[in-house]
Amino acid sequence: MNRSEFIITIAIILFVAFLLGWFANWLVNRFTRVSRADVGELDKMAQALHEAEETRDQAIVYLQEREAELSNQMSQTEAELRAAMDGLRDARTEAEELKAYIERQESGAS
Repeated sequence: MNRSEFIITIAIILFVAFLLGWFANWLVNRFTRVSRADVGELDKMAQALHEAEETRDQAIVYLQEREAELSNQMSQTEAELRAAMDGLRDARTEAEELKAYIERQESGAS
């Protein structure tokens, strides 16, 4: 094999390698290509996800507001309970004092 034949053989081999690489690239792109329908579906899914996140955020805000409202209501109820218990304690004390007063009056009158 002389020099010219060697160069032509190498050129043919390189050209065939180029064609095989190009063909492999074409096959990979052909099988991994995303169709317009798939892109549309992905857009719909992205929109649905965005709406779901907004709904979740609104629910979180609502729950935080509701929790604050219920916490405030519970604090007010506890304050009313403490006031009622203090009033009851005072009423019991007063009733005990009146009972003792009546017993002293009855024992003094006898």
